[in-house]
Amino acid sequence: MNNSPTTDQDPLSIKQAKMLAKRLRTQLERDEKPVSIAKSLELLAAQHGYRDWNTMVANINKTTLLEKKPVHIGQRVSGWYLGHAFIARVLGVQVQNGGNRFRVTIDLDEAVDVVSFDSFSSFRKRITSVINQDGITTEMNSNGVPILKLDI
Repeated sequence: MNNSPTTDQDPLSIKQAKMLAKRLRTQLERDEKPVSIAKSLELLAAQHGYRDWNTMVANINKTTLLEKKPVHIGQRVSGWYLGHAFIARVLGVQVQNGGNRFRVTIDLDEAVDVVSFDSFSSFRKRITSVINQDGITTEMNSNGVPILKLDI
């Protein structure tokens, strides 16, 4: 067996997988072939093409986190950074806080001036920030507007 599923009907969640394993155990008991809970979990994982239960759980968790990401590497995005409109390409996305926040790195097509003084400028082309599922930072600038907002 390998680490990847072999069917198109894998459980959507760990809770559903455990329910299926419980049903399998109940059926085996009816057939007078009792197995432990652990054995029923291993049998279920094998039925779905996984090496073992732990591999199946890891794959379910990984799939769930990937589905939650608001953006992906290489994606073109637009939005606002410190009050400046931009268009950019996503260079990196890392899941944080159990999948509720995402550290993103974007490369702006054109650098923006992040200083509001007329006599001084500081241009930024690459931005790394932590966003939520909606593509917005919880950090605000002095006028109460999010520092970064992606249009997703």
